[in-house]
Amino acid sequence: MSKNIILTNQEIEHKIKRIAYQIYETFVDEEEVVIAGIATNGSVFAQKIANALSNISTLKVSTCEVKVDKQNPQLPIQTSLTKEEYQNKGLVLVDDVLNSGTTLIYAVRHFLDVPLKKFKTAVLVDRNHKKYPVKADFKGISLSTSLLEHVQVVFDENGDNYAFLS
Repeated sequence: MSKNIILTNQEIEHKIKRIAYQIYETFVDEEEVVIAGIATNGSVFAQKIANALSNISTLKVSTCEVKVDKQNPQLPIQTSLTKEEYQNKGLVLVDDVLNSGTTLIYAVRHFLDVPLKKFKTAVLVDRNHKKYPVKADFKGISLSTSLLEHVQVVFDENGDNYAFLS
């Protein structure tokens, strides 16, 4: 299968910075915001957003890893923060690619059990093929792809990040 690069490292960096500014604009009245990333790539993307947000704002930024069983999303979801640690705060749920929306909607459902001041979602790539009525409030890029195509984001340890379509 051939790889078509849809986002280069530089483009991903620009998207991260833009999303960080959008989050700051949305949560400017808050003191603290939690950036919760869906493991594994969503967590990496969330950490990058959190770092960018910390550089541009005075908000206290916390990160949280969200573990969802992608084959059985109805199973209990685990988070690296306790419910008390994100209760009554602003929260942004982050993933790398929004495919069918299954993972994101089950993760959203998990956070609905706790009172939050504001709740938003962010993705790097929105595929526009949703099974569930879930949307990304902040997105890097929207793609209309065929159901046979696969979008993957690579966050390399050496900083050579890219997204491709195969």
